[in-house]
Amino acid sequence: MRLSVAERQGELLRAAVEQIEARGVAAVRIADVAAALGVSNALVLYHFSTKEKLVAAAFAHAAEDDLARLRKLLGRRTTALRRLRAAVRWYAPTGQAKGWRLWIEGWAAALREPALREVTRDLDRRWKAALAEVIAEGVSDGEFSCPDPQAAALRLTALLDGLAVQLTSYPGSVPRARAQEWADEALARELGVARERLTGRA
Repeated sequence: MRLSVAERQGELLRAAVEQIEARGVAAVRIADVAAALGVSNALVLYHFSTKEKLVAAAFAHAAEDDLARLRKLLGRRTTALRRLRAAVRWYAPTGQAKGWRLWIEGWAAALREPALREVTRDLDRRWKAALAEVIAEGVSDGEFSCPDPQAAALRLTALLDGLAVQLTSYPGSVPRARAQEWADEALARELGVARERLTGRA
């Protein structure tokens, strides 16, 4: 069955993400992605004219998957506090979020690749905006108190990103249970609520 352009590109991007996770941005080659799917290098290059464009598109593809999951968590019909708790626990390196090895690779490569830097910057901006929006909603509804939702979102994601680097790069450096405690404590502190409100059943 002949794939449409969109289907073929989606297949190539999923394979590229897998190869980047396995080999790293620096080592991955067009040939690795082609071999993973049993297609020619020329086919990959037809859709993505350079390795740099393929890598940037692969990260954008992974980012959209993560943002779709975030929107689903934050769009649930429940309190802002419960939605934020679910999002932070999923995003934290102890949860079910994105493969952190992939994103650490992306951050490092983005220092040298402008196209990839734009992708990672956009993802970062959209994550913070989504969290800040729900924090502001909770404040407006009187659920909790937070004088600056944008700053709170920045501090929370900075902590979680830092924990992700520690747990992924140095396994065992921080027990996962401790990292989860720190994430819960940070969220409770930003919202001015007792941590116990985060540990009850949702």
